[in-house]
Amino acid sequence: MLSNSHHHVNPSNEAERTYLESLIREDFERCHPGETLDDVKRRASFSKEDKGLLRDWMAVAATRAAADRVTMLPALAA
Repeated sequence: MLSNSHHHVNPSNEAERTYLESLIREDFERCHPGETLDDVKRRASFSKEDKGLLRDWMAVAATRAAADRVTMLPALAA
């Protein structure tokens, strides 16, 4: 996924951040053996590479969350 430095996912609260992270945690750790999402979150405050990596993965999480909402709408309407 290409990074867009002008697009940031800003969860509105800690529960939303936890939910978004849950959508990507397993895939992140499969793609980055020996690293955890928490490792990257810690380093993102002082590493622009890790900040970009985290931003890209959170964008994936936001896309997955949007797809989940679309999938759930028909069930809620019924």
